[in-house]
Amino acid sequence: MRKSYELIKGELFSLKYIESVNNPKVKQWRKLLTKKERDKTESFIIEGFHLVEEALKQGEQILEIIVSDQVDLPPRWDISSTPVTQVTEEISKLLTETEAPQGIYAVCRVPSKMSEALAEKGKTFLLIDAVQDPGNLGTMIRTADAAGIDAVIAGRGCVDIYNSKVLRAAQGSHFHLPILRDDLHEWIDKLQDNNIPVYGTALEEAAAYTEVSSQDSFALIVGNEGNGVAKDLLTSTNTNLYIPIFGKSESLNVAVATGILLYYLKK
Repeated sequence: MRKSYELIKGELFSLKYIESVNNPKVKQWRKLLTKKERDKTESFIIEGFHLVEEALKQGEQILEIIVSDQVDLPPRWDISSTPVTQVTEEISKLLTETEAPQGIYAVCRVPSKMSEALAEKGKTFLLIDAVQDPGNLGTMIRTADAAGIDAVIAGRGCVDIYNSKVLRAAQGSHFHLPILRDDLHEWIDKLQDNNIPVYGTALEEAAAYTEVSSQDSFALIVGNEGNGVAKDLLTSTNTNLYIPIFGKSESLNVAVATGILLYYLKK
């Protein structure tokens, strides 16, 4: 069922329509569900009204909107300069990785790295070492966004930052702050060269986080769910911190610990 949509201007316009699951564009969209294709094309696909709306606010990043012919686009959206393709419900379901798809997607461009400029201009950073759970990584990105952190750097061993579960957990924060995949050792050197203290997180040879003060500039490194931050990274930090446990739990979830530390350190 093809639809026409009304722009804010009052003009009606028709959308491109695809109804064959064998269409080359459909095959390409499906490939974006894999990390290999995302890396190859430097693009990724998002799903859901909220994420697409957040992407639209950063117009230079969104490449194309895909909408099921069973779904209405919100009239408040200004899509006059954004390519939109309408597809059948069958095709729409091929693009989802959720149990309750909303029938709305967008293909987005991976932002350029610009790591040197960011290291010089930014003041607060979250560095993430080998976090593998997509829900944790997405929550940490969202928390860094909420805390006003300038950038997130995901190091080797992290789940892909454009994994669909990471994107959903981050709730649009990918479009609010720079998120890079890069070498954490190099970033520690860059930040310390710019007089930004780097704090690791560890259970041994570390200070309680309350022993340091909130500040205008800092970088925090958090690590893998089971093993924590790699030892070779911890030896390069200015200070390593821990969060005291007052109950019987052995540890905190890494995303929860990240939230506590970011909000404490941020002045």
